[in-house]
Amino acid sequence: MKVIETEIEGVFLLEPRVFGDDRGYFFESFSLKHFEEKVSKTVFVQDNESKSKYGVLRGLHYQLPPYTQAKLVRVVKGRVLDVAVDIRKGSPTFGKYVAVELSEENKLQLFLSKGFAHGFAVLSEEAIFQYKCDEYYAPDYEGAICYNDPDLGIDWKLPLEDIILSEKDKKHPRLWDAVLL
Repeated sequence: MKVIETEIEGVFLLEPRVFGDDRGYFFESFSLKHFEEKVSKTVFVQDNESKSKYGVLRGLHYQLPPYTQAKLVRVVKGRVLDVAVDIRKGSPTFGKYVAVELSEENKLQLFLSKGFAHGFAVLSEEAIFQYKCDEYYAPDYEGAICYNDPDLGIDWKLPLEDIILSEKDKKHPRLWDAVLL
């Protein structure tokens, strides 16, 4: 696994070694030993998967203390724009974000340390998205930021009229009005 540091401390892009032949391909999507050696000491306790159609935008979500989460995310089918926003008060990159395309073709994964809001937009006809979390989901400790906060200026790579949001995701506050870590 190749680990690529992003411009924001605590967010890493992971590129697996893929072995392919005329039968298909094989790659190791996760190894605790290699992950801890190259990225972070983390124990994942919950795996999640979502299936979404083109235009669905999920996010920007996070959990508040004491249930903050680190996540390792990847796309099994399709293509998404994946976004991690630094919400660590006092961080030199507070309010900055990393955006990367994850797809079944590139097999890239993104690791977000604790302290980031996370979201993704589906760019293909459909996408199956998986993520490992190091803390259990705690609904009473949910936090979120609106996807279109002008202070963030995220280009989701979708026409506005194609974006599909849940009712909940339509009501999130801007970064400066959100309850943060």
